[in-house]
Amino acid sequence: MSSSHRWERSFVNESSPAFEWERSPAGEWERNPRGVSRFWMLLDVLTILAAAGAATLYKKEIGVFAGLKSFWNDTLIPGATSWELLIILLGFMLALIETSRRMHLYTPLRLSGFLAEQRLTIQACLISGLLLTGSLYLVHAGAIPRSIVLLTLGLVIVCLCLRRLIYRVYMHRAFERGIGTRNVLIVGTGPEAQAFRRQLTRLPHLGYSFKGFIELSPSVSNVRLGRESVVGTLDSLFDYARKHFVDEIFIAGPCNSSVVPEVCEKARTEGIDLRVIPDMYGGLAWKRHIEYIGQFPTIPLHCSHFPELALMLKRSLDIFFASSALLILSPVLLLISIAIKLDSPGPILFVSERIGKKGRVFGCIKFRTMIQDAEKQRSKILSMNERDGILFKVKNDPRVTRLGRMLRKYSLDEVPQFLNVLSGDMSIVGPRPPIAREVREYELKHLRRLDVVPGITGLWQIEARQDPSFESYIMLDLAYIENWSVWLDLKIILRTVGVVFAGTGS
Repeated sequence: MSSSHRWERSFVNESSPAFEWERSPAGEWERNPRGVSRFWMLLDVLTILAAAGAATLYKKEIGVFAGLKSFWNDTLIPGATSWELLIILLGFMLALIETSRRMHLYTPLRLSGFLAEQRLTIQACLISGLLLTGSLYLVHAGAIPRSIVLLTLGLVIVCLCLRRLIYRVYMHRAFERGIGTRNVLIVGTGPEAQAFRRQLTRLPHLGYSFKGFIELSPSVSNVRLGRESVVGTLDSLFDYARKHFVDEIFIAGPCNSSVVPEVCEKARTEGIDLRVIPDMYGGLAWKRHIEYIGQFPTIPLHCSHFPELALMLKRSLDIFFASSALLILSPVLLLISIAIKLDSPGPILFVSERIGKKGRVFGCIKFRTMIQDAEKQRSKILSMNERDGILFKVKNDPRVTRLGRMLRKYSLDEVPQFLNVLSGDMSIVGPRPPIAREVREYELKHLRRLDVVPGITGLWQIEARQDPSFESYIMLDLAYIENWSVWLDLKIILRTVGVVFAGTGS
């Protein structure tokens, strides 16, 4: 069992009072994939443009700038104007996008197999290619060399298949590290539910993490399960789901006709996706699209809105800022490393176990600013704590080294956390990652701050860094989560620069 799973079992206080988390509106009953679908469509368009350009330049044996000049002067392909070429290319783009959409190539990656995705990609390209060649024949566009058309089609097929393969490999490796996985509960304990659980276990590339069975009623459980697998009943379903950061619920057992609509409405309120193993359930599943998870057909009754495109942009900005910071500050990092070794005995870096998104444990990297046995001496200075409640902070901590005080003052000790950002454990902006002993004392409402990837800086760092109040700390983190946008991240980053140069750290 991984450390992450051990932690998830240990930190939740099952006796915590129930608390209704405030969540952002869940959106429509069906997932609205417009943001991420448009992103993939844009990539398809760029791929077609690049393939057509490369094929034309290769066949014409000319350079990029000469090709652009010929295109502008309508001399790239004699007998065909630039406008005609653009219209034909636009028709091919629209045909490929519409064909791919109808083949569900813009649906979530986890729901389709690799070979099926590659086959459908090739099929969509060939259908679009046939439409393209047919259109060229009908409009008598004989001036356009068929060799360029065929080479363009071949390049599009190779590039699209390769792009989807690279993205799938990237996602699967992230799933293996516990990043981007979806926590799921299965409602039902019968043979169908158990078979579905085995399917999820056999297909780790789907990115699902099983969190337990929900018992419909003692009489429905016709097969005995280990008690560790049955984690609750319908009455406690959403309390357990909140405590364990559940993303999706599957109903895989016979329910009363009134139960599923109630669960569906509650899932909508909580922002948790809901699927059923097919049944009509009083008409709720009528005319809905069936999505296969392995060999199991499922019907989505509710899928919460997920800003996938914005989060992809956030991740891109994280990689850009972290890489740039490490590159620019590399001489400073080297000098700090040497200074730490000269200042006091011990390692240069200190790796602290922190709790990240959905309770996942990771090693948070910092420059060492304390003496070697600092943790053993913590009990001696508990009475000096200057923060309220769960937080622990001592301004003149005797365990901090001379160099460590300077590093903390200007937040230089946190620069190595850009490595955590590159690995995906942290973001540039987000709630600070807490330590395990803090989270064990959280109430249910406080766990909301673990719904997102933790960050190096955030609202608390720029608004109330010296405020000892734990409630203020939580309030600012929740305000960030509820009002998050890429623009807000950029504003926090800019304000953080001022805070760092002001030397307000401690």
